Amino acid sequence: MSSLDKNIEELVLKLEEKYKRMGQDLASYLEGRLYEDYVPYWDYIHLDTLLTLQKPKTPIPDEHIFIMYHQVTELYFKMILHELEQISNQEDITPEYLIEKLTRINRYFIILTDSFTVMSEGMEQQQFLEFRMALLPASGFQSAQYRMVEIASTDFINLVGKDYRDQFNHKSDIEEMYKYIYWQAGATVLSTGEKTLTLMQFEKKYNERLLQMAVDYKDSNVWARYKHFTKEEQANQELIGQLRNLDLNVNVNWPLAHYKTAVKYLHRNPQDIEATGGTNWQKYLPPRFQKRIFYPELWSEEEKTEWGKSWVKQQLNIN
Repeated sequence: MSSLDKNIEELVLKLEEKYKRMGQDLASYLEGRLYEDYVPYWDYIHLDTLLTLQKPKTPIPDEHIFIMYHQVTELYFKMILHELEQISNQEDITPEYLIEKLTRINRYFIILTDSFTVMSEGMEQQQFLEFRMALLPASGFQSAQYRMVEIASTDFINLVGKDYRDQFNHKSDIEEMYKYIYWQAGATVLSTGEKTLTLMQFEKKYNERLLQMAVDYKDSNVWARYKHFTKEEQANQELIGQLRNLDLNVNVNWPLAHYKTAVKYLHRNPQDIEATGGTNWQKYLPPRFQKRIFYPELWSEEEKTEWGKSWVKQQLNIN
């Protein structure tokens, strides 16, 4: 019997043992494989279906770009959540494991931020201003996956609006804190404080799911996993660097990329154009206004005071 035959025999015995543990008959499965066809690339990734998922509401050409880029973004968010779920579920987590996962997540966010020129430079301004009105009240604000990334990354108190954070502590009831979640301010009418339809739709569809996720990740979000390490392990500079990078990528660089695009398309004198859904992009997107920080213990008081300000000044040349 050749070496190849022995290898095959060993594999068959292992498969037989595997199916026996599950009460299944290996021969039946092998017979099924005789009639099973090969899976080509286009079927494996459901390419034909994927390419039919763009359903523009207008005949304006650049709306296709707008739709496809947002779909790509959501796929990246799904990859990020895949990594965050593994961090949450890993039983014997080590600093090395967390570094590996955070490196992946940061890589995804860097790609997302760098690719945002597709939005800022890849559409004609006039076309965008025409088709955007057909999208009401839909808004990128309604990306639930982005909210899930936030919830899985930090202790929930850090997602409370900055004007309400002092009312709570890390042991506060999550459901009570959720009433003051920071993103509400991004879709309320500034003059009245009333919720926009965009926010009401979002809350109706996702509030229950997001609240449950916040409870589920209370003791297993990225920061909670980090805090379970010994003091020596927490001092790992590579790990601290990845945590700080994640903080910047999610809470400064990504919102800033949106802000730069909003300035280009929506900034007007004497009055700015509202974003789709009526979101308050002028006060909601700039990091220095939100002061949303995942890991405040890893930043100096000066860095927290100046949070996002230097990036905004550098990128937009504003005060």
